[in-house]
Amino acid sequence: MNKKKTMLSLPPSERPYEKCLAHGPGALSDAELLATILRTGTRKQTAVEVACELLRQQGGRDGLSFLMNVSRQELSSMHGIGPVKAVELMAIGELCRRISRTSRRLTVRLHNPASIADYFMEDLCYLPREEMRVAMFNTKNLLQHSMTLSVGTVNASLVSPRELFLEALRHRAVYLVLLHNHPSGDPKPSDADIRLTDRLAKSGELLNIPVLDHIIIGDHCYASFREMGLMEAPNLTPG
Repeated sequence: MNKKKTMLSLPPSERPYEKCLAHGPGALSDAELLATILRTGTRKQTAVEVACELLRQQGGRDGLSFLMNVSRQELSSMHGIGPVKAVELMAIGELCRRISRTSRRLTVRLHNPASIADYFMEDLCYLPREEMRVAMFNTKNLLQHSMTLSVGTVNASLVSPRELFLEALRHRAVYLVLLHNHPSGDPKPSDADIRLTDRLAKSGELLNIPVLDHIIIGDHCYASFREMGLMEAPNLTPG
């Protein structure tokens, strides 16, 4: 009868927990870090071996960043990863996403469309359906809140100016920037995108909450209405 492989079958210097205690988490490889989360492997594989296979199948060139986009179904299809481990790995991916977003938040500047696009890029560029969001900025031109306006085809009938500007007023937003993704990967604005932007911008003028840009996210690229000359350059208060 074959004996089940465990971490104890490894030399102490190769066990992730002992290695972390002795040298700190920075000494662990990507697979060893994942193994500390997985804790156990299968009868024929240690947790480190399961982690190596997970990285091989899902990580590719991007390494651990796959955790921020992988689905529960993809994780559960891996031998040695059940529903509980899949949820734990997804939770870690979401933690990574939120930590990264928090650290980048202060770099977002209203006068710099590239910084806004970069902040929302990882959230929007992988989505299989169109999703529209609004970024709200304060008097210092800093991002203070964002929210989803619609999921599905982005058009004028699905995006409510009333809902948008009620939220803007509730969060005391001074300026707004619209964002949505094109799952095709091409960020070029459509005629419908232009009509919707014009409609919301006019509503913002009436309420003195200007819509200063509409940024469309493609496949790791973006198109800014302001940069394309489709919207007037903003007149911002000092911030």
